[in-house]
Amino acid sequence: MTEYFRPILNTDLSIPDNAQVMQGTHFWFTHAEKLARNTEPQIVLAKNIPDNILQNITNERVNICRLSFDVPRVMGILNVTPDSFSDGGKYSSVETAEEHLKSMISDGADIIDIGGESTRPGAVEVEISEEISRVIPIIDKMAKKIPVPISVDTRKSEVAGLAVSNGAVLVNDVSGLTFDSKMSELCVKQNIPVCIMHSQGLPETMQAKPTYQDVCLDIYDFLSEQIEKLVKSGMQRKNIIVDPGIGFGKTLKHNVDLLRRISLFHGLGVPILIGVSRKKFIKTIAELEENEDRLSGSVSVALFARSQGVQIFRVHDVKETVQAMKLWHSIHSE
Repeated sequence: MTEYFRPILNTDLSIPDNAQVMQGTHFWFTHAEKLARNTEPQIVLAKNIPDNILQNITNERVNICRLSFDVPRVMGILNVTPDSFSDGGKYSSVETAEEHLKSMISDGADIIDIGGESTRPGAVEVEISEEISRVIPIIDKMAKKIPVPISVDTRKSEVAGLAVSNGAVLVNDVSGLTFDSKMSELCVKQNIPVCIMHSQGLPETMQAKPTYQDVCLDIYDFLSEQIEKLVKSGMQRKNIIVDPGIGFGKTLKHNVDLLRRISLFHGLGVPILIGVSRKKFIKTIAELEENEDRLSGSVSVALFARSQGVQIFRVHDVKETVQAMKLWHSIHSE
């Protein structure tokens, strides 16, 4: 029976002698939650975590795309699409996209994620040629002119390959390398860092009736398997990021359960990215009437995720998130 260990993290400045420290950060823990399928959770001492998992949790995360993870990192979203759930159509021209990109950098974004295909619930697939026509012009124009790295948000290897050729340095694949069989090969061959996200099903149907045996453990297993496949193909583990995929084939309960146990995913030994910005579950829980009112909830959830050691935050509202993270980090460090 496979056992899983979720570190119960703390950031108090007074660290006990028996604490395990996540190297390069202010996070530490003395206990963990031991999880297994069809078994009640148990609280165990950190020293009783198997060595390989303990090392995965505590080893310092090395830089990816010139970004260190001693501080929280904010990824600004640039959707050059007509139909994204929150900002569709606002930045579909090169001129408006460039203006918004520069604004996010000015607001403190550490990396910009550019996508040309909406993967919101119910979205239909975009032709490769159309996706290329949306994302490549802005990447080509801006990659060498800006001080922060560019990530390409795509499921398709052909789009990713052109984006990398034009200056993108990270592939953010919402399908977790399952949509296009050539995506893994591309990333390995080009030695391009990749973010593996979990999504149950395709955007057209993923919210129809998502089901799991255990949402946290099922997604952990999926991400672990995808990491190992990449590593066996020649990718260095240090070039991999994971995203549990909040809102992608998950119910409200699934999303909340994942957030409550998000520190479980440190056991994979790679940085964690999370994208909760303006998601529907925020509107639902906060009982909001307007989609535009999700900012406070988005920042609140991001701060909770940071308290659980999450390293990267994919957001629409860069300025507000950066400010919140700076204050959080200042309070929790000396």
